Amino acid sequence: TMSSDPILYESRNPLRQPVLVVAFAGWNDAGAAATTAIRYLTEQLVAAKFASIDPEDFYDFSVQRPVVRLVQATDRQIQWPSYDFYQGAGIGTERDFILGLGAEPNMRWRGFCDAILRIARDTGVEMIVSLGAYLDEVLYTRPVPLTGTSTEEKLITELDLIPSRYQGPTGIVGIIGEACRREGIPHASLWAALPHYLPATPNPRGALALVLRLSQWLGLRVDTGPLERAAADFQSKVNEAVNSDPNLSAFIRELKKREFEQ
Repeated sequence: TMSSDPILYESRNPLRQPVLVVAFAGWNDAGAAATTAIRYLTEQLVAAKFASIDPEDFYDFSVQRPVVRLVQATDRQIQWPSYDFYQGAGIGTERDFILGLGAEPNMRWRGFCDAILRIARDTGVEMIVSLGAYLDEVLYTRPVPLTGTSTEEKLITELDLIPSRYQGPTGIVGIIGEACRREGIPHASLWAALPHYLPATPNPRGALALVLRLSQWLGLRVDTGPLERAAADFQSKVNEAVNSDPNLSAFIRELKKREFEQ
């Protein structure tokens, strides 16, 4: 059985036409692109944590381990994995933003989605956007391709997305989309496709592509400078790695040729 209410509120402020944007570390988050995007927006909007979902019913602590921190020489504190919500005012837009960040839960996904939708209803959220990233045969020299799904045709058009044709195992993002459809809450998920042949270290190009598309679409003004610099650094490191690896260079030439022939 579920323990008591899994939603913990630290504060409650009325919000203006809020949009909830969520990302989950793990399976839905190749190159940590989606969680990096959310973390970046949290910093840019100076968003403050106001709620979280109690991990007890949703995480397997032998998979997502709690972390011990030494606060003083002898004082040990346990930090549990949790799913946290931050709120910030949109810059350049009349709406507020709620940003959800944490790891994909290990169990009771339906209960977890119910909790997210309840927070959305409690705070008057008008739309939920989930961010994700996956590995694919894409050229690292091209702009990061974005695909997406939505409960509404209108959102796909507004976001100017290639509709996703994916079929197969799904992550928590797919389950949230389904729950939104059932509850009649507009939902869009935005996915960055990242090169599968690069080491999956944080890929700031993926995060940047997500932040740019999201802010263009929602009329949100954020300084993308630091993220753009990180993406450019990353790109030059990748160039070096490719140039010094004959196998990888050959593979990428092949990929370019195939793309050209399509």
